[in-house]
Amino acid sequence: MRLAIDIGGTKIATGIVDDDGTLLRSARQPTPRDADPDQVWAAAERAIAEVLDGPVSGVGISSAGPIDLAGGTISPVNIPAWRGFPVVDRVAAAVPGVPVRLAGDGLCMALGEHWRGAGQGAEALLGMVVSTGIGGGLVLDGRPYSGRTGNAGHVGHVVVDVDGPACACGGRGCVEAIASGPHLVSLARAQGWTGADAKELSDAASAGDAVALQAFRRGARAVAAMIASVAAVCDLDLVVIGGGVAQAGPVLFDPLHEALGDYCGLSFVEGLRVVPAALGGAAGLVGAAALLR
Repeated sequence: MRLAIDIGGTKIATGIVDDDGTLLRSARQPTPRDADPDQVWAAAERAIAEVLDGPVSGVGISSAGPIDLAGGTISPVNIPAWRGFPVVDRVAAAVPGVPVRLAGDGLCMALGEHWRGAGQGAEALLGMVVSTGIGGGLVLDGRPYSGRTGNAGHVGHVVVDVDGPACACGGRGCVEAIASGPHLVSLARAQGWTGADAKELSDAASAGDAVALQAFRRGARAVAAMIASVAAVCDLDLVVIGGGVAQAGPVLFDPLHEALGDYCGLSFVEGLRVVPAALGGAAGLVGAAALLR
């Protein structure tokens, strides 16, 4: 049995995952807002206590980034209280005597889908989340690729429009600044749409609203351009997409598949498969547990 922890800006989830990658039980606590570091950690401790009722062979941690693998610390953009937070040391003290492994949430999503989801059997996989932000992780030659600092696969900041909008990362024209949920909503509102959020935009697109459909087409083309670039660099054979925006289904995936034909011109990326994720919200926990394989 393995303890898995998935740290994000809105929730801290925990779970017990068996050696076959089955999530046996899980819990979640809301991530405290406007809190100090110890208050956020207290929420993590509560989530751990909810699922931990016996010995485990190790702990895997999935976290929003940036992360620092060498230092075992995390500085999630969406958790202001944690800057250089020593999460590995804190978890090791809470669950002593077992190995503790850390990775970015995008990589853990990719690992979860590779182990038990839509990415099974892939040799070169990009797993990505299209939601409030856009994240990703790489499995290359069947193994996780974390890079020098642990932040490899941060595909939300691939530039797809050299004269594009400013991005929260400090750059311009990143795919996240065009295709993430809030930016799709902003694009639609600029054309007169009056809905509240990405879920309403998805529903409107599914119902045939022309402005909502156009926003999703714009986002899908940006994602397709990014995928083509990463596929050319990494020689991918599969891309698995999850996250809230991806749950829109055909209104995202249909124009995305169509746009891939415009960007995937090289012979070795022409047959690239792009599929929806299969594990939903469990992917991060399953992937965190996979760090101990």
